[in-house]
Amino acid sequence: MSALSDPSALSDRQAAVPDRHALVVGASRGLGLVLVDELARRGWRVTATTRRPGGALQASADAGNGRVSVESLEMTSPEQVAALRQRLTGRRLNLLFVNAAIDRGDLPIHEVPTDMFTEVMVTNALSPLRVLEALRDLVPPGGTVAVMSSEQGSVSLNTEGGYELYKASKAALNQLMRSYATRHAGDGHTKLLIDPGHNRTLLGGPDAPLAPEESVPAVVDVLEARAGVSGDLCFLDRHGAVVPW
Repeated sequence: MSALSDPSALSDRQAAVPDRHALVVGASRGLGLVLVDELARRGWRVTATTRRPGGALQASADAGNGRVSVESLEMTSPEQVAALRQRLTGRRLNLLFVNAAIDRGDLPIHEVPTDMFTEVMVTNALSPLRVLEALRDLVPPGGTVAVMSSEQGSVSLNTEGGYELYKASKAALNQLMRSYATRHAGDGHTKLLIDPGHNRTLLGGPDAPLAPEESVPAVVDVLEARAGVSGDLCFLDRHGAVVPW
């Protein structure tokens, strides 16, 4: 029986690290917000970032009995990333999770304006890696570094048309994360790309088959089951199955 299907295995892992601390980058709404709530529900202390103060994330922090704290961050700003790193000095992160991403619609790639291409690539591919490089030293050996990817970043599964820029940005993210994992192969971190499935969020649209409240607990199951499993980068779906590159 796998750790994903064995509740006692998950309980053993949780008990082994009673004071677990996660940083979730991009948590103001959608998957990130539900991820923060689910981690806090399971006893994690969570630091969550948002570009704008207030809103649902602050309400969640206010109701979280001190388990959730909020930090301001515009992920595409190297200066703000560096300032966040300074504010987090002395923290120990069991989980560093970058969730933030954007989509700019369904244009064929030859119709995408250059500034739109740059915005999406900087946000979805370049900035997550900048965040990881800036904050990875806060994650001790045995901790997890994870990024929210998508099945749409799989080159081999790209057999349907549409959303070419978003797909390209996630494929670029996956490739950059592969380079990151190669460069830091000996750091003892679990390194994950997570495909949460197609969810009903602002990005996923109202007709998506999954609700974040369904998919995110499964994602957290994967994160907790893989904790402490260092080695090669894994691209996994919300059930822990390998997603083809």
